[in-house]
Amino acid sequence: MSFWGGRRILVTGGSGFIGSHLVERLLSEGAQVRVVGRSRERLQRHLPGLDVPFVEGTLHDLDTARTACHGCEMVFHVAATVAGVGYNSKHPATLVFDNTTMGLNVMQAAVAEKVGRVLLCSSACVYRRHCGVPTQEDEGFMDDPEPTNFGYGWSKRYLEVLGRSYVDEYGIEVALPRPYNAYGPRDDFEWETNHVIPALIRKVLEGHDPLTVWGDGTQTRTFLYATDFVAGLMLAMERHAVCQPINIGTSEEISVRHLIELICELCGKTPRLVFDTSAPQGQPRRLGDISKAAALGFEPRVPLREGLRRTIDWYQRTM
Repeated sequence: MSFWGGRRILVTGGSGFIGSHLVERLLSEGAQVRVVGRSRERLQRHLPGLDVPFVEGTLHDLDTARTACHGCEMVFHVAATVAGVGYNSKHPATLVFDNTTMGLNVMQAAVAEKVGRVLLCSSACVYRRHCGVPTQEDEGFMDDPEPTNFGYGWSKRYLEVLGRSYVDEYGIEVALPRPYNAYGPRDDFEWETNHVIPALIRKVLEGHDPLTVWGDGTQTRTFLYATDFVAGLMLAMERHAVCQPINIGTSEEISVRHLIELICELCGKTPRLVFDTSAPQGQPRRLGDISKAAALGFEPRVPLREGLRRTIDWYQRTM
């Protein structure tokens, strides 16, 4: 039997992008899954016909968090207020308030309800603007996070401090993965809140010409397909619940210019590209050192070209 067989597991934010992929994978491994979130209907849109216990409400409320945690052995806390650099740079206080409040209530509830192990999903956004490349985990609290992710980055640093504090006082087990940029089917394609890949896919498929890209195009990223993201979270929960951060990502670094060219190729479009250097573009390079995760057995399986093709196909079929 798999490690997950029969485990009673809560997934916060389980009706969202990454959360729904995590729920799907845990169920396939034989886990008993409960979801807490604001909308059961959203989960059913992502996973039609799925019937799992669902606690409807907000994790800003401690009683809701306790109800959700009751009787569970483990909690994957992946619920978050998160968006692209445009939204993040305009709403740092909202991001700090939402993410720290939810994280605090989840940890309080987990201790009160005697949950044994919690995964607090951190982020590569904890890293400073000019971090080492590839970035090692020990840089996570150097300087401020990159300015366009100031509030979000600090909220994720707070989650890590929260985890360490609860381990020291209550002895609960905590996993602290730091995933890199996620993408894939079920991603957020709304203009105000989307990240770079869904934003570019939507612009290309809607025929924007010229097509405006934020930044000068030289900034680089590594993108982690949704199922690989989930595999990393599950590995961290199973094998690295030692309250030490661990990067979850890929080594396939690509510039934003080459990314948009690849998306255009896969969509069969040839718009004129315009790079808006007045817009925020985030870190100059983002590439994590994933050697710790690799030592535990983590290996991304979906290369970027294939992941983009799947994401584009999903968007064309469903949106």
